[in-house]
Amino acid sequence: MSEYGVMLAEKQKAKYTYGVLERQFRNMFENAAKAEGITGEVLLQNLESRLDNVVFRLGIAPTRAAARQLVGHKHIIVDGQVVNIPSYSVKPGQIVGVREKSKSLEVIEAALAGFNHSKYPWIEWDEQTKSGKFLHKPERADIPENIKEQLIVELYSK
Repeated sequence: MSEYGVMLAEKQKAKYTYGVLERQFRNMFENAAKAEGITGEVLLQNLESRLDNVVFRLGIAPTRAAARQLVGHKHIIVDGQVVNIPSYSVKPGQIVGVREKSKSLEVIEAALAGFNHSKYPWIEWDEQTKSGKFLHKPERADIPENIKEQLIVELYSK
């Protein structure tokens, strides 16, 4: 495969992993390029702080697609308010939880049952309220995805 093909494949892998479409991904990259810090790291931090991804990381949903659906169907609250936009950017200190009416949903109970909540250092889970606090944007070393963000940066800088 050509060098360009390798970079494109890496970008596609990141897009599909996080369930983001091309235009959204491009906009996130441009925002990351404008922000302070290493562009690739900032891009991954922004992807990790999307509401659908935070719901997935908290273990409320078994997959990112399921998390996206839970958000879209208004089962998720952020700081006590219903948010139904999967791309909503969760800020440090915000609390993401399950709506009172939705706490008994089978899919949520099943996902929470076998989940290790201490897996990610940037989020904190509260079992009583079925909610999690987004403590801070994750460091690159803490993000478990096998994505070579430098290749994505190189692709967009062509």
